Amino acid sequence: MSIDKLTFRKVLGRFATGITVVTGKSKDNIAVGLTVNAFTSLSLAPPLVLFCLDKSTASIHAFNKGDGFALNMLDEDQQELSVKFSSKIEDRFAGVEFDTWDTGVPILSGCLANLECIIDAVHDGGDHLIIVGRVNRIAQVEEGKPLLYFDGAYGRIACSPPWNTCR
Repeated sequence: MSIDKLTFRKVLGRFATGITVVTGKSKDNIAVGLTVNAFTSLSLAPPLVLFCLDKSTASIHAFNKGDGFALNMLDEDQQELSVKFSSKIEDRFAGVEFDTWDTGVPILSGCLANLECIIDAVHDGGDHLIIVGRVNRIAQVEEGKPLLYFDGAYGRIACSPPWNTCR
């Protein structure tokens, strides 16, 4: 049975995901970043995460041949940042606050959590690359809610902590 790409994409959109901005550096030491929702944890020992990136992405070499990257988990108030890093604008970092840690890749400010990673492996995944990172450094805030994406639109969690009381 053949599966139509557009139908497949629509079905996958029925899965709610959090939004991250993955950041890195080009070989010319220029900050690059893009919005990604294909991200997951892989291992606790050693601490590994992965994200998937379309092979046609302009900045792909910063992630499959670079030294490291950061995954910046967006807060619900950072939708504008998600849109900016998914747009075609040339300088996505204009006006964006960030820091750098050990690898020198941008660590975005105001996020729920940030994970700085060293590239551990890159695997082929059809029209995407699966980029595995060993987590080198982490930070998180104690308060906040995630920016979500579902069915082609941004969403938010309607309740507040403690989460086990949400109905």
